[in-house]
Amino acid sequence: MITASIVTYHNNKEELKKAIYSFLNTDLEVKLYISDNSSNKDIKQLCSDSRIEYIYNNINLGFGKAHNIVIEKAMKEGSKYHLILNPDIYFNNGVIENLTKYMENNKDVGLVMPRVLYPNGDIQRLCKLLPTPMNLIGRKFIPIKSLLEKLDYKYEMQFTDYNTEMEVPYLSGCFMFIRTSIFKEVGCFDDNIFMYLEDTDLSRRINEKYKTMYYPKVTVYHKFEKGSFKNKKLLIYHIKSAIYYFNKWGWFFDKKRKEINKEILNKNNYKKI
Repeated sequence: MITASIVTYHNNKEELKKAIYSFLNTDLEVKLYISDNSSNKDIKQLCSDSRIEYIYNNINLGFGKAHNIVIEKAMKEGSKYHLILNPDIYFNNGVIENLTKYMENNKDVGLVMPRVLYPNGDIQRLCKLLPTPMNLIGRKFIPIKSLLEKLDYKYEMQFTDYNTEMEVPYLSGCFMFIRTSIFKEVGCFDDNIFMYLEDTDLSRRINEKYKTMYYPKVTVYHKFEKGSFKNKKLLIYHIKSAIYYFNKWGWFFDKKRKEINKEILNKNNYKKI
């Protein structure tokens, strides 16, 4: 069985309907969990399909913690693969089938992310190196555009063509197709991270034991908005998460991060600009 979880918080219902339909539009055995952090049950009306289980949390638990409730259920119910899915993602029939086949053929892969496009067809640069403090905190306060572009060129792996399958140490939490059994080895999302960087942390833990892969032969669409760049409250969440993340893994002296990023850069023929 393939399971998926969508965490909701007063989301746009039309966008959510597209995400739900995208996942359920398959002949495979699937089950979708809606983990609702909203202050009401308005979203429940969209969960009439027998393959959907609605979970009302009655409080905003945050992204990772709300997904963890589902992951625990999925493991108990014998899920083979689990999809972390954002409510503003949509895709065509065949995506789940192709990713399942990819995982079946690559037993050393624990996590895979497809090509992610904006609705207009532009690529989203969601393949990233393990972040440094400059990538996550410093860049928000740097007014020099040329320096920001140089940082992102390396951090977002813009030096690759994004058309080639490659191992990536940090894959976006908007669409994470994961071998469910590995949660028993590496754990779920870190409950201490309310929002932002929970995907970084989980990707890194998975990458310590399995390959974490970008697979561009499969495409999904993501109506992505950088909320922390527009909303002061979300920016505070982002900064708090970054501080927690670096306290956990290391700020400027993170030897493992340096080794992993160096290996990825070498594999992909990185050249400075």
